[in-house]
Amino acid sequence: MQDFKKLKVWEKSHLLTLNIYQLTKSFPKEELFGLTSQLRRSSVSIPANIAEGTGKNTTNDITRYFQISLGSLQETEYYLILAKDLNYISSEYYINANNLLNEVKAMLITLIQKNRVYEDPENYG
Repeated sequence: MQDFKKLKVWEKSHLLTLNIYQLTKSFPKEELFGLTSQLRRSSVSIPANIAEGTGKNTTNDITRYFQISLGSLQETEYYLILAKDLNYISSEYYINANNLLNEVKAMLITLIQKNRVYEDPENYG
């Protein structure tokens, strides 16, 4: 078991979530239960599943939560594209958010790949 707060991927995903909460404050009020809610929920799921995964005992469980986090990240990526295309965010903000999102994605993929090495019994010996 690890302290999730010490993981760079958690720190960056938490920062992404904070940025998204700040950003969605300016979304139209009619989006409160639509895109605003969906974007916030998917972004929160990224660091939350990283945190939950680090509390698990087996490599398979940890990897599963990292994969769920990656799925939420993909969902967040789509919602950011939609927000940009609806002109709720500027292209500049989209580029900055997408750069951070891609950093988190690369880190998560690396963690998943490293954990899969440990899952495969042929890699133990």
